[in-house]
Amino acid sequence: MREPMYEKDLTAMKYAILESRRHDGMVREIAADIGVPQLRMRRYLMDRFDMLLLENLPARYEQGKKMREGSPEPERALGSHLYTRAVPIIDEGTMGQILEGVREMVRKGIPLDQAVNSGKERMRKEITA
Repeated sequence: MREPMYEKDLTAMKYAILESRRHDGMVREIAADIGVPQLRMRRYLMDRFDMLLLENLPARYEQGKKMREGSPEPERALGSHLYTRAVPIIDEGTMGQILEGVREMVRKGIPLDQAVNSGKERMRKEITA
């Protein structure tokens, strides 16, 4: 008897999607930006997203990068819109907390680069947890 498609493990199909040229480039850029290993990022995307979202990620990513350019600091440096809406790897509540922490650090006189690195560290922990 054939089992329904929705009960199958779609890991192999999701991995095949992420290996395509456009998807692979996107995964490499995201992994480098956040500072996580590429394989860990691939696994995170496969576990978190359905097939439809995975298929559309490169277009969403490109649009998110365009919107990122017009964002104020520190949102631009962290990629808050990019990583919460365009490629939703961090939920909005968590990103809001990270963003507020970065803003608070800047208000206390910590250089923007250091504050953003601290925020990206929190993003890494969220992904690798």
